[in-house]
Amino acid sequence: MSGAAPDRLIVIDWGTSNFRAFLVDTASGEVLDSRRSASGLRALSQSEFPHYCASQTDDWRNGGGAASGAEGAASGAETVPVYLAGMVGSARGWFEAPQLELPATAADLADNVVAAPGLDNVWIVPGVKQVTPEHVDVMRGEEVQAFGALALAGVDSGDCCLPGTHSKWARLEGGRMTEFTTVMTGELYHAVRFHTLPGEPARDEAPFDESAFRLGVSRAGCPGGVMHALFEARSRHLYAGLEAGQVGSFLSGVLIGEEVHAMRKARPGLDTVRLVGADSLRESYTLALEAAGIRVEAVDSDRATLAGVMAVAARHAGR
Repeated sequence: MSGAAPDRLIVIDWGTSNFRAFLVDTASGEVLDSRRSASGLRALSQSEFPHYCASQTDDWRNGGGAASGAEGAASGAETVPVYLAGMVGSARGWFEAPQLELPATAADLADNVVAAPGLDNVWIVPGVKQVTPEHVDVMRGEEVQAFGALALAGVDSGDCCLPGTHSKWARLEGGRMTEFTTVMTGELYHAVRFHTLPGEPARDEAPFDESAFRLGVSRAGCPGGVMHALFEARSRHLYAGLEAGQVGSFLSGVLIGEEVHAMRKARPGLDTVRLVGADSLRESYTLALEAAGIRVEAVDSDRATLAGVMAVAARHAGR
């Protein structure tokens, strides 16, 4: 792909559970329109991906929606590129894109995008992997958020925490991602809450309870380790005043507290983290990070995704 960058592009963050699409003005970075749904990988068969993408973007690509009018219609579907990031590029997704060995830059991602079969001018951004004798790990989607978070801050080095079902902790140095670690905090929380005896009182929804969450965080590194701390959700509910509506927050605190404790131990010099995520996740992680003495710089996940993918798209368009 070569030539001048288009005046609009479509950025899609397509994960296991969710689909998020943004129509973006490339000159200003302004989001002209957006769409979200629960049609992630779990909801679609492989053959359905191009059809679903077309159903969500054809009006944007043909000059409809927020970009309607003569100028939008004149640009034509073929000139509005789509860039996809996330698990959509896995073997379970639309089409498998490579996972690049670290260290990797945003330019490396751009140089290795792959065409998505079934639609013209649709590109899948690759992920990254770390494979050493001591550490084997994989990432899809969070890499563009990490690059985007640093780009928004105007720096090229730093640590990012990207919480979620599988939280990622990424380190970037001089514009290169040099290492990352995946922690299964979100998935473990769901498993403990809905499939164990200690989580039984937390089956029903309850509001976030900061005091119970902080109590859970305080159990990080406790004698007996995290598996004992999780069981305390039951013993404290029975004999130490932990109410049923607090159990979920306590379990969350135990797991997030342990995640932060482990990463602080693995990276002794860690003092500042760019926390990339939605408001709800940033609230709890900020409490745990600050309790560990780590300074937090909050970054909205949508903004990070857009900044990262737009940097990849600009490089790709100029090839």
